[in-house]
Amino acid sequence: MPSGLAALLDDVSIIARAASASVDDIAAAAGRAGSKTAGVVIDDAAVTPSYVTGLSPARELPIIWKIAKGSFFNKLIILLPAALLLSEFLPWAIIPILMLGGAFLCYEGAEKVLEKLGGAKHGENLESPIEDPVAFEDKRVKGAIRTDLILSAEIMAITLSEVAADSLLVRAGVLAIIGVLITVVVYGAVALIVKMDDVGLHFAKEGRTEAGRNFGRSLVSAMPHLLTTLSFVGTVAMLWVGGGIIIHGLHELGILLPEAAIHQAQHWVETIAGGLGGVLGWLTFAGLSAVVGLVLGAIIVFVLHNVLGLGHTEEAAGSAAH
Repeated sequence: MPSGLAALLDDVSIIARAASASVDDIAAAAGRAGSKTAGVVIDDAAVTPSYVTGLSPARELPIIWKIAKGSFFNKLIILLPAALLLSEFLPWAIIPILMLGGAFLCYEGAEKVLEKLGGAKHGENLESPIEDPVAFEDKRVKGAIRTDLILSAEIMAITLSEVAADSLLVRAGVLAIIGVLITVVVYGAVALIVKMDDVGLHFAKEGRTEAGRNFGRSLVSAMPHLLTTLSFVGTVAMLWVGGGIIIHGLHELGILLPEAAIHQAQHWVETIAGGLGGVLGWLTFAGLSAVVGLVLGAIIVFVLHNVLGLGHTEEAAGSAAH
């Protein structure tokens, strides 16, 4: 009996050490993958505030919470199992699927740019009367979750590429950790951004010192400009992330020239920029990727709206209603 108990304890000890090693592997891999996804996380955080800009302040946090729940569902219920299945059975399909997502981001970003430049508006927007606020909010939430799905897919794909050689358990653990942490960070930051005007209003009214009240008034006056800027950054982010996905996907499929040309331009800027080379080089890569995204997106917009006629029915109905 004692020897049996000793053997059992020894087996438990071995299992515990193996589990501990797996946890360490997951933590280390999650750290590597997290640093690689930082750029897409910033894009995600920039895109989301645009979905609550101009809506009732009382609805801001509920809308963000709805989008956050959708993001958790995207990452943990849809993308995590899909990523694991693809990595196991259809690894070749990951790049084409990502490129489809990138093309969708280019389309959405280009459509927003064209609308700002005076193009036809497709569906309700903040510049036109909103006849059904509940339906409009629902559309915005669905649109945000749809965009989040694309950005989340890119995050999960980058993460998967960092742990492709690890075991299935490690891959699953890393994808889950990254999915949860990034969702909490992104939507926590977005919630703070969109409620800063309420914080400023509180300081402006309840501040104990004149300096505190002045700070509150400055914060209130600055927030509309910040949200407008974030909306602009979000549109640009759609284009550069979408364009970047397409460029990298073409490289993976053997079409090397677009990515090589952009990297050559990036290296040239880094060489001549001296101490600012890193920042300006990255801006060059992002800017050229955004140009690619804008051109591709504009082509898709033209084909969908002018060749296939998609969106014209909705637009005509809106015009008739007025």
